Amino acid sequence: MSTVVEETPAREHGLAKTSGTMQLVSFRLAQEEYGIEITRVREIILMGEITRVPQTPHFVKGLINLRSTVIPVIDLRARFGLTEADATDESRIMVVNVAGKTIGIVVDAVSEVLRVSSDQIAPPPPTVVSLGTEYLTGLVKLQKQLLLLLDIDKLLGTEEHEVLASITA
Repeated sequence: MSTVVEETPAREHGLAKTSGTMQLVSFRLAQEEYGIEITRVREIILMGEITRVPQTPHFVKGLINLRSTVIPVIDLRARFGLTEADATDESRIMVVNVAGKTIGIVVDAVSEVLRVSSDQIAPPPPTVVSLGTEYLTGLVKLQKQLLLLLDIDKLLGTEEHEVLASITA
């Protein structure tokens, strides 16, 4: 499913790199495909022991110890208001950088790394209400489907950043 297209000039919506292409890590969440820029992903790890923290927002799964660094883990399904699902063999934690902090996000499965051109990326339509356009950077038009491109920095608001900072302190 990986798509490589001729490079084209960058669009004005600020997504494409100067070369006209960008690399995305695509992942599945509730039967939909999402993507984030590869430069935001530190690593992808198997689901492991997550230590629950009391009195945190419903989407905070807890904390993990990743090579002697404690990082908070959020459930992207819960953050988006989707029905929760049990972890499977394909479930992963994507360790990402969000606003200068390292967090883990639980996804149903990591699909692949894609190289997309700027002409494959369209701005999100104003009628998208199920996910909330504040999280979306755009829609990536692939051969057989659309991929929702997420703005990882907008996944968490100021209040959520403060909560995550307090549980890792």
